[in-house]
Amino acid sequence: MNNNLHHDSAIKHVTGESVYVNDIPLHNQLLLGKVVFSKQAHAKIKKLNIKKALKVKGVHAILTAKDIPGENQMGPVVHDELCLAEKEVTFIGQAVALIAAENENALHEAEKLIQIEYEPLDAILDIETAIEKNNLIAPPRKIERGNIDEAFKTSPHIIKGELKTGGQEHWYLETQTALAVPGEGKEILVHASSQNPTETQAIVAEVLGIQKNEVEVEVKRMGGGFGGKETQGNHVAAWASLLANATKRPVKIHLFRDDDQIMTGKRHRYFSKYEIGFDDEGQILAYKVELNADAGAATDLSMAILERATLHADNSYFLPHVQIIGKAYKTNLPSNTAYRGFGGPQGMAVIENAIDKIARFLHKEPTEIRSKNFYKHENNFHTPYGQKVENNRLYAMFERLIESSAYYKRRKEIDAFNNKNKFFKKGIALTPVKFGISFTTSFLNQAGALVNIYTDGTVLVNHGGTEMGQGLHTKMLQVASAELGVSPDKVKVNATNTSKVPNTSPTAASSGSDINGMAVKNAIDTIKSRLLEVAVSELEKKYSLKTSKENIVFENNFIFDKENPEQKISFSELVNTAYIKQVSLSSTGYYRTPGIYFDREKGQGIPFYYFAYGMSVSEVEIDVLIGQHKLLRTDIIHDVGDSLNEGLDIGQIEGGFVQGMGWVTTEELKWDKNGNLLTHSPDTYKIPTVNDIPIDFRVELLKDVPNEGTIRRSKAVGEPPFMHAFSVWLAIKDAISAVKNHEAEPEFSLPATAEQILMSIEKLKNI
Repeated sequence: MNNNLHHDSAIKHVTGESVYVNDIPLHNQLLLGKVVFSKQAHAKIKKLNIKKALKVKGVHAILTAKDIPGENQMGPVVHDELCLAEKEVTFIGQAVALIAAENENALHEAEKLIQIEYEPLDAILDIETAIEKNNLIAPPRKIERGNIDEAFKTSPHIIKGELKTGGQEHWYLETQTALAVPGEGKEILVHASSQNPTETQAIVAEVLGIQKNEVEVEVKRMGGGFGGKETQGNHVAAWASLLANATKRPVKIHLFRDDDQIMTGKRHRYFSKYEIGFDDEGQILAYKVELNADAGAATDLSMAILERATLHADNSYFLPHVQIIGKAYKTNLPSNTAYRGFGGPQGMAVIENAIDKIARFLHKEPTEIRSKNFYKHENNFHTPYGQKVENNRLYAMFERLIESSAYYKRRKEIDAFNNKNKFFKKGIALTPVKFGISFTTSFLNQAGALVNIYTDGTVLVNHGGTEMGQGLHTKMLQVASAELGVSPDKVKVNATNTSKVPNTSPTAASSGSDINGMAVKNAIDTIKSRLLEVAVSELEKKYSLKTSKENIVFENNFIFDKENPEQKISFSELVNTAYIKQVSLSSTGYYRTPGIYFDREKGQGIPFYYFAYGMSVSEVEIDVLIGQHKLLRTDIIHDVGDSLNEGLDIGQIEGGFVQGMGWVTTEELKWDKNGNLLTHSPDTYKIPTVNDIPIDFRVELLKDVPNEGTIRRSKAVGEPPFMHAFSVWLAIKDAISAVKNHEAEPEFSLPATAEQILMSIEKLKNI
């Protein structure tokens, strides 16, 4: 298998040939759609008048809640999210009306003429107020083990603390976009920028009041998703479909960047409280944490995200006595949603910060405390929810990374630098990652595929996963190529389409390659079982060769007996013969992940098929006068099993790390007292740039660690690398701590913006 094939759309991306939803050519019947959204965080709608707006030249339809033919709902799990506001708005950015017009000027003119009169109501705009009012969006979740109270009583040392972790804008390059094309009767085709075409199909069917078999959703590719299009890609698809249904013309909605940022949900911000007990050597004896999430105005995926946060509250550490409580609160902000890591980063951040505090309290090197508390190799080590930690790579990675990064040598050099410099300080940190792979909503761990082989020997693969730039289609192409023994140029992966592969799971939870790869393999295995009969017959006829199906090999575009490899027939000849013999060259495929279950009431089970592991070391330098930081070097070692594609995997590791780095350093969401998002454009919301990445960036894949039971013994790679950014966050904290010669614990939160760094330094100076 060629495991370093370039991205199948790489050349098209560079030349501009790649087609996104906004590029799909249509005739002059196309109308543009616009969403008129609330400017109030919480208010009654006293008046909504569209009469003047309807008279604008070029306007074909203006829709409000009363015009929805089906159900006014687009909540993916809980139906608590209106498609269009009715009597009340619950956040700034909530859709109130939809406009379809022939051009942008008509859309903007009509929007100005829509009269909406509000009566303001009290709004909850921060998580602290939501906690104070006990404004829970759902019952709490809990995981516990051992006797937490007794463990604290016998702990020699106890530290208590709080940690705020901020939200994060997805900032996909392609904003939320959909094109809805009405067909005959009730049919509608939706070209969606969605990670979840089956859910998009369901939501569109519900709002239109039609059956799912009338709705076809196609996803060619997305210009980024990162979780932001797992559920919220459904919204624009539903709105565009409503307008297309009303006008009987194709309608496209493509959100302006600022509107996208104002209207859509983000990574959940968390306010967490913890207590940790430990001995003189830094061994953790007891850990108690409460994770409080800002869900926003509707449930969306908040409870599944909170669940994963609780499941990752241990990160890579064995906690003998532990209590993990998760709570999600309703606020008058856009409904927060999936984001790379899906709660894992919020849960892990707390214990990483706590371990850092332990090290400073005991005047020990943080890496010593971390390694002391890693899950051990023995098989009797289980997570707080009862899953055995198997194939543990932590110690192997730790030893490798300590050596390759020259950690202790650099620590001495950093200490020497800090002793000589008053206005610049350096810091270094090592952090691990243990991330569970599978949907924690167990039934989602399934996938389908459809593989067609044509008589010229070419192969067309359809599968349920979506391509958002991560290279999933390239990996599926490689899987099909390897399983059939044909060169990659013979294989094409089609756009994801609900009429080809039904009832798909979202491309999320880092499971895209795992489950779809196995479904593609299953389809190919079925076709190969048919072809084997033909191959045996043809080889015997052509070469008078006695052979058996067990000896047949598919390789390098030929089929041969492994004991007589020189006697062979081409793949195209075989499939053409099979067609003449009336053998089916098409098959569906299916896969479901085995052995997954989780009892939410008990907080126990096996929610993950396996764990992905990684570790990183980062070194930073801060300017203590202005709070700026510079990322000098990052070393990452990461476990991807037997890589399906090393180039793509390294790209995902680098990209995930940089995106995580943005979350922990520069990306800050700010709202005013009325609930207006102040950081809603690229000039106020700071994603990482080329100047922010490590000056010296080293990424290594852990070798010779095949992951049995997965597609070609590989491991998922999408989300786990995001958490490598904790090494940057804690390296900054280490540098701040050097201001007081590591004698005092800095006040710290996330993100570590220049302002946060400077304030932390100033407070430290006054201790």
